[in-house]
Amino acid sequence: MIRLDKRKSDQLRHTKIIRGYQRYPQGSALIEVGQTKVVCAATVEDRVPFFLKGVGSGWVTAEYSMLPSSAPSGRVHRETNGRVQSRSQEIQRLIGRALRSVVDLEAIGERTITIDCDVIQADGGTRTASITGAFVALVEACETFYEKGGVFPVKDFVAATSVGISAEGDKILDLCYEEDSTAIADCNVVMSGFGGLIEVQTTGEKRPFSRKDLNEMLDLAEIGIDELISLQKDALGGQLVWRVGRVG
Repeated sequence: MIRLDKRKSDQLRHTKIIRGYQRYPQGSALIEVGQTKVVCAATVEDRVPFFLKGVGSGWVTAEYSMLPSSAPSGRVHRETNGRVQSRSQEIQRLIGRALRSVVDLEAIGERTITIDCDVIQADGGTRTASITGAFVALVEACETFYEKGGVFPVKDFVAATSVGISAEGDKILDLCYEEDSTAIADCNVVMSGFGGLIEVQTTGEKRPFSRKDLNEMLDLAEIGIDELISLQKDALGGQLVWRVGRVG
């Protein structure tokens, strides 16, 4: 099949991750996936939520928002005064779950790491791009308090991508907005560096799909996520890649 941007069915959009994109947070990254661009910033605070006080464990959480001028469909209303749209809430919970799945919370100590994912331009796949970019910011932030000889809090890599069944019935990787809006089925997949599934969000938009369809979509996702993890490693550089999963 011929896709809108001439990609092959198993090909990611052009993806770039720039580590240390912002000056002030302990960790940050800009991720560009095609025309989708997300700034991810990790802030470390010496406090924990009330339910973790005194237990010697830390916490990783996330917030997600789209800038007013980020969407092709017109102005996105700013989320103010504590009002978070249900979509944003669902996505930020997904980002938090994905990151916590590869983090040793005890190794963080009594700290909270908050990852802010701000979409500055959206063309599909903002949640998966946020997870992939947030991981780089998280590792960079953990390096600021890691003590040599200890346990590095991040145990494994994690990245995410989308897959789907196109309007023509083909399985395709990394859907842009136009592909997503016409897809028969779409699926967001989060995986670890060791190939474990962390989360699979799949919906039949226009008709049910088969188990065979799902297996083929997961195979495509694994191809894309392996490539994304390679890009994360390139962005982090040798020392921080070596830190991930390090004990002692």
